[in-house]
Amino acid sequence: LSGDANDYLGKGLSGGRIILYPPEGSTFVPEENIIAGNVALYGATSGEVFIRGMAGERFCVRNSGVRAVVEGVGDHGCEYMTGGQVVILGQTGRNFAAGMSGGIAYVLDTAGDFPARCNMQMVDLLPLDDQAEIAELRAVIERHVAHTESAVGQRVLADWEHMVSRFVKVLPKDYARMLFAIKRNTEAGLSDDDAVMA
Repeated sequence: LSGDANDYLGKGLSGGRIILYPPEGSTFVPEENIIAGNVALYGATSGEVFIRGMAGERFCVRNSGVRAVVEGVGDHGCEYMTGGQVVILGQTGRNFAAGMSGGIAYVLDTAGDFPARCNMQMVDLLPLDDQAEIAELRAVIERHVAHTESAVGQRVLADWEHMVSRFVKVLPKDYARMLFAIKRNTEAGLSDDDAVMA
């Protein structure tokens, strides 16, 4: 979609890809302006979304499997999220990750003030130190740039060695324990399905 989107963009998305970017010739700075309304990706289960610009409030509320990249969100981002991955290349509003029990969010925190806007009740904030995870994050941002021609994405990639350290990984505590248990069971020889069930 070349233009903007109203509330509930991608509600219940269960596959496919949504790409949203400003129309050609627009004069505003995308990463400083809201291009998608409130409650985007409510209850989405799978697929991917690339948004060049900001989303409104309650972005990815109850997301359970979508991979999304956006350049900023309003209040209550990733509220009640249970799965999926969200990459935020900009500011978040207050109360980020309230009730977030699953999935992972990567927030670019260039100002160093994200922890004050995050609801820490159910999540931990971690640095990125796993090289495979870092490579996966970079690949997702590269896809965002390829699909949207994002200027902020291009800046992040151009200074990757410095910028990667500015990302904060938002990981729900119970979800982290589950991932550790699955990894331990897989290493013990269980199949992926059996490791999850165990």
